[in-house]
Amino acid sequence: MTTPSATAHDTLARKSSDDQIVSGGRLVAKALRNEGVDTVFTLCGGHIIDIYDGCIDEGIRIVDVRHEQTAAHAADGYARQTGRLGCIVTTAGPGCTNAVTGVATAFRSESPILHIGGQSSLTQHRMGSLQDLPHVDMMTPITKFAAGVFSTERIADMISMAARESFAGAYGPSYLEIPRDILDAEIPLAEARIPAPGSYRASVRSVGDPDDIERLADILVNAERPAALFGQQVWASRSLHECIDFVRALNIPAYMNGAARGMMEQGDPHHFDRTRSDAFKNADVILIVGTPFDFRMGYGNRIQVPTLVQIDLDYRTVGRNRDITLGLSGHPGAILARVASAASGRLKTDRQQLRRQWMRELQVIEESKLKALMPLFTTDQSPIHPYRLAWEINEFLGDDTIYIGDGGDVVTISAQAVRPRQPGQWMDPGALGSLGVGTGFAMAAKLAHPAKEVVCLYGDGSFGMTAFDMETAQRFGAPYLAVVGNNSAMNQIRYGQIAKYGANRGDIGNKLGDVEFGKFGEMIGGYGEEVRDAAELGPALQRAREEIARTGNCAVVNVWIDPDEYAPGTKRQTMYK
Repeated sequence: MTTPSATAHDTLARKSSDDQIVSGGRLVAKALRNEGVDTVFTLCGGHIIDIYDGCIDEGIRIVDVRHEQTAAHAADGYARQTGRLGCIVTTAGPGCTNAVTGVATAFRSESPILHIGGQSSLTQHRMGSLQDLPHVDMMTPITKFAAGVFSTERIADMISMAARESFAGAYGPSYLEIPRDILDAEIPLAEARIPAPGSYRASVRSVGDPDDIERLADILVNAERPAALFGQQVWASRSLHECIDFVRALNIPAYMNGAARGMMEQGDPHHFDRTRSDAFKNADVILIVGTPFDFRMGYGNRIQVPTLVQIDLDYRTVGRNRDITLGLSGHPGAILARVASAASGRLKTDRQQLRRQWMRELQVIEESKLKALMPLFTTDQSPIHPYRLAWEINEFLGDDTIYIGDGGDVVTISAQAVRPRQPGQWMDPGALGSLGVGTGFAMAAKLAHPAKEVVCLYGDGSFGMTAFDMETAQRFGAPYLAVVGNNSAMNQIRYGQIAKYGANRGDIGNKLGDVEFGKFGEMIGGYGEEVRDAAELGPALQRAREEIARTGNCAVVNVWIDPDEYAPGTKRQTMYK
């Protein structure tokens, strides 16, 4: 029973809340907190400082970087690691333009981030104010949603709208521009539209047409040599367990790319990685889950198979660039769980035997391909072979090490050797092929998972782009190990120039200086080391690990690798075909 005094107290509390005056910046912070945002990556500017004031009240961590590109990559990396909305806040003009590469990377990688940008006051519209640019027009092509906010009362509502768009279908970035007078204005809290957490989202676990679930179950039950490829969306949608249960229930060899790497342990009988082309050449059914038919897949043209099935979060991606037998648009995990249930108990003994034989055949090829690579992985040649560097990094990784690749050829080569031990512990630039992602990714990964080790392999070109924000990572207690594969060139491009124009013209526009980046680690107060002997790779990595643990600072191991060794794909120039 409610007492009169309690009722009076409740009425007084409501009145106090209704009378509360809040600024636009505080409404931004309240809305971000409702979205589960606990960290904002930013570089300060006069247009956006009221957001910082609100974040302090809401307990949101503010990580200030030295360049907005790093902030955008960090927001992307944080989203990938946490599964929640990443957030970057930039000032107007160059603050926004500096972030474009990072937002575009998130767009092509289907990473859910919210970019909040400043703008001059509405009262100064088209008057030539400081840093005034058409930000919304610029951001529209590389986001799922881009809009301006034109009243303080709508700030929180617009943030919830942008967040919904970031998670609708395939994930991606959204952009909101908030003019300074809208952000600085103060209004009664009761006048603001603030959607309640959990009260404005639909379920995203769609399974599509039930008839298509049954059809796919029939296809897989009757297949003799099925194979499945799991991509970025499997990790982003946190569908790992459903995918693992699916391949085990139906005895299907599984291949992973992008962030799905590490989904299954290396020793799992259903885990394969070096025989994808062999499987795709000889399979009778191929299932593609959560990865598009883009250049990395030869636009689908390399797949010649009787039955091809595609599952994707985005309806527009299904069947793009090539015909398919069956397409399903929806949540990967929800769909595969339904398919496994529909196929349960229907796999006949003869099909089971055929699949076991199929996987044994693939396993034999896997072993032979690894054996063929071992001479490169273990070579003592000088300068150090990039394959040896990749192998030593793989041997160095622990069970809880997050691996990040940031570069061209050196990272492409690393994919031949580096095998993350757990899901979510592989990060790369994705389809945009951006250089410079590593610093933001590494910082974000360590902030999201302080107990995990973070190792980033850079090319020397990519390291030079964003390395100064290693100091930011260190300043915020997020130390990581940077390994630089240094060949003093943008080597992936250099090979193509040499092949096309000859050696006398091949070094134009791609040669870099011989920089001892180990000294950079020391300069920012961390650890640094130069490695020129392959036998010293393992010990150097271990020394760096120990120094990070001892000091809490970053480490840079600069490895001098052979400039005349290239990845197979670089030699074939497949990235342009």
